[in-house]
Amino acid sequence: MSGTSIGNISPEPTDEEAAAIVAAVQLGLPSGAGQGDQVTPVSRWRFSGRWWSRPVPARRARPGG
Repeated sequence: MSGTSIGNISPEPTDEEAAAIVAAVQLGLPSGAGQGDQVTPVSRWRFSGRWWSRPVPARRARPGG
């Protein structure tokens, strides 16, 4: 997180506390966050092939069939 300024922390943390804070923040962020890299979108689950995705007339029950 070099070069990133969040704000003033009072009282000033010790070196050990600052290292623990930085480690915790890095664990909470997705890998590569804050580096300006474009994250590829995750493919979303789709409703294709489900009975409710067909038009209403196509899913009506037909008499005798």
